[in-house]
Amino acid sequence: MPASQPSPRHRIAVIGASGFTGAELLRLCAAHPTFEVVVATGESQAGTAVADLYPSLAGHYGGLTYAPTDEAAVDGCDVAFLGLPHGASQALVPDLLDRVGHVVDLAADFRLRDAGLYPTWYGEPHAAPALLDGAAYGLPELFRPGLAGARLVAAAGCYPTAASLALAPFLRAGLVEPAGLVVDAASGVSGAGRPPKPNTTFCTVDEDFTAYGLAGGPGDGLGHRHTPEMEQVLGTGADGAVLATAGEVSVLFTPHLAPMNRGILATCYARPTDPGLDSAGALAVLADAYAGEPFVVVDERSPSTKATFGSNAAHLSARVDPRTGLLVVLSAIDNLVKGASGQAVQCANALLGLDETTGLSTVGVYP
Repeated sequence: MPASQPSPRHRIAVIGASGFTGAELLRLCAAHPTFEVVVATGESQAGTAVADLYPSLAGHYGGLTYAPTDEAAVDGCDVAFLGLPHGASQALVPDLLDRVGHVVDLAADFRLRDAGLYPTWYGEPHAAPALLDGAAYGLPELFRPGLAGARLVAAAGCYPTAASLALAPFLRAGLVEPAGLVVDAASGVSGAGRPPKPNTTFCTVDEDFTAYGLAGGPGDGLGHRHTPEMEQVLGTGADGAVLATAGEVSVLFTPHLAPMNRGILATCYARPTDPGLDSAGALAVLADAYAGEPFVVVDERSPSTKATFGSNAAHLSARVDPRTGLLVVLSAIDNLVKGASGQAVQCANALLGLDETTGLSTVGVYP
């Protein structure tokens, strides 16, 4: 038999590799058959060995050291992943697009189409609004056509991923009212990032469960900044066409902090337009929408964050309450994988013409 040909190598840069999403990108790239990380930057950790900050990565990155951000260092890379705090990507992306094949940004810098939403929800005007229309939204199960030929991808947020996978099939089919959607979701502490904060220390989080980012509270009272992203996604078709305006789609989103490292469980509520919709029918809607999707599990079982731990999978279920008539859709993901770094790798696979599952697991780690 002829000798098999070696797989082509893809040069990868991870900018902002010292945070939790950056470390998860390094972990996933280490298991990817064609990805070779040639640049890993971390401004706050420049000069620090990757293995010193994350001993779990020592087996693959024993000789790699975090470098300061230098756009020229990524020249010729096939993909540059950006795992930076919000706002930082806007200053880098215009230059990076001239240096690398594709940019996949894990922050919210290019997710919203309307530049006017950034001052309202993120507190400052967008620095590169001309790039917003050309940025593909990175949630392949819902927007795969937009990834074809994209140079810039804005990977979907963790909470919007869980909520949108749950509700989008019903919105697109016209089976629920677009107004008055409710999303209650809980996330593990890794969603708050690596730098320590008073509300994320062990003594604060352990044995506690609390809501945050409440709408209608003191100050602007707008609620969590992922709200407009959810409304945009749920009002958009697979081809990018606007199905409903922001005013027509309304989401009340309440996030919660759970005493666990990873995971998001979203419980989503909507009012059906068809009074005949029942639980079996709701499950069938999800099953039909995600038939053939390797990373989506639709089941009668109630989704569990533990079941998705370490995987790029989303677990979904649905019920219609016969007493109130409300549709309840539940969604569980690993916030660092399907909610961030795994999603980014899945998008990069699509951009490079690889099978989307390459280097990603469909099964969780248990116990």
